[in-house]
Amino acid sequence: MTLIRSSSAWSQPEIERFLADCVIPVRLACLTPRRQPIVCSLWYLHEDGALWCATQKTAKVAQYLEQHPFCGFEISTETLPYKGVRGQGEATLSVERGPDILLQLIDRYLGTRDSAFARWLIARSSGEVAIAIRPRWLTAWDFSARMRSK
Repeated sequence: MTLIRSSSAWSQPEIERFLADCVIPVRLACLTPRRQPIVCSLWYLHEDGALWCATQKTAKVAQYLEQHPFCGFEISTETLPYKGVRGQGEATLSVERGPDILLQLIDRYLGTRDSAFARWLIARSSGEVAIAIRPRWLTAWDFSARMRSK
């Protein structure tokens, strides 16, 4: 179940629209085996109430999430006006969905499967694992009103 803090700048539908429309990486925070925090950026797509990412099965982030599935995340603009969504959730890994999610991410972020980078990613797709982050807590902020030029 997704919970929104009462101080959230946006309603649930507005959060979902931002997550669907914003094509920037998610900053994902997780714990190492020594329980030290680490942050990495991954491409994501928002589908069925979850943030879906893909990475190689051998990637450290996949190993970390398998051991400690609770994570934090943030998706926010880097240019004025600052706005975004952050939250906490639980990650699950899916080897089955890895290649399919990778293709959807390529379409979303690169817009084509014909570039050299896209072909390189696709050639390695058998080693991909999908990461589904199911939010347990979400909040949003939007500084548009206070950052408008006067």
